[in-house]
Amino acid sequence: MRKKIPTITRTDPAYAASLRPEVEADPGREEVQRAEATPEPASAQPVVVDDHIAPPPSTPPPVTLRPSQETAGRAAPPTLASPTRTRRIPATRKIDIRVNALERQEEALIDCGVDPAHVIRAALRRAVKNWQLGPDFIAPSEEQRTRITEWRARTSLAVHAGAMNALLRAHDPLDVLSKWTLIRGQLEPRVWAEIDSILDEIEDRHPEG
Repeated sequence: MRKKIPTITRTDPAYAASLRPEVEADPGREEVQRAEATPEPASAQPVVVDDHIAPPPSTPPPVTLRPSQETAGRAAPPTLASPTRTRRIPATRKIDIRVNALERQEEALIDCGVDPAHVIRAALRRAVKNWQLGPDFIAPSEEQRTRITEWRARTSLAVHAGAMNALLRAHDPLDVLSKWTLIRGQLEPRVWAEIDSILDEIEDRHPEG
């Protein structure tokens, strides 16, 4: 009869220890094993081992399109410089003037309901608006002016220097007269006509009764 081999039903520590080879402890090997077990971070840069390995691609800068010289020339045509025209301003001479209403206008000015001084100043502004001094001398009118000095309007007026010089040469070569005396014959009748016009306008807007 063949001898029956007994079956081992549990682990024998002494028997297992006798089968394990004796290996000296290697601390360096444990560090290598830990390093291999540790996963590499995803953000780690690749190690360049060979000079022929290209670096990782970078984001290219945006491309700026520049118009060609021909296109730029069509888009912005050159502007032609026009010759500058110098406007010649006629020489003027400043004259101090003073005007008043006529004696015959006193009653209407008092009854119009507006300050007579305001009416006379408004008439003077209208009279000189489009007026130009002429070279011909006109003697002052003989009509009687009002003696109410509070109504008098005073201002300075710029007149054409050439016309003023012509009047001076013809009627005041020594330059001893007032300049207002030389031009009042041309201007005063215009002021009196404007006073009458303003009084009529006031009467039309505020009729009696």
